[in-house]
Amino acid sequence: MEISFVLSNKEDAFILERARKHSIKAIYLDPKGKDREEYDKEVDQLLQQHDIDLVLLIGYMKLMTSWFVQKWLNKVMNIHPSLLPKYAGGMDLNVHEEVIKNKDKVTGCSLIFIDEGADTGPIILQKEVTVEQDDTADTLKEKVQKAEQEIIIDGIKLYRDNRITVEGHKVRIEEGD
Repeated sequence: MEISFVLSNKEDAFILERARKHSIKAIYLDPKGKDREEYDKEVDQLLQQHDIDLVLLIGYMKLMTSWFVQKWLNKVMNIHPSLLPKYAGGMDLNVHEEVIKNKDKVTGCSLIFIDEGADTGPIILQKEVTVEQDDTADTLKEKVQKAEQEIIIDGIKLYRDNRITVEGHKVRIEEGD
């Protein structure tokens, strides 16, 4: 598998600059003046033009339309900075602040296939991270992001090797060789 392009709805997103530095096509798709379905149809068109098999949402803070979700069912993975279903719908530092406020001993991340809800899709993988007494939202974010990087790679490999099956709302991972 290879990265065909990086797409953002924010013109100044750091990921676009990062992609360019690594000679990866970087696309800014302006959402202004478009409703969600129009925007999702433009995204779909780009995905088809580039013959995309798997989409990774990283830092994507919008729900996809039902139309898009159904068309790309079980082909769009999203990473979330908590052990879902805990803190579903939460974003970035807010999740880590809640973990600390609630004195959770363990947090982590989840890799899911998207559905129409906010962080409610079938869970592919999760990785736990221990919360230390001296952790802050920033130190926790750093530890969780490291775990995210690991399970994204694992999830991509499982997908590439056709080892993921979704049955209803449950993900089954086939044993490897």
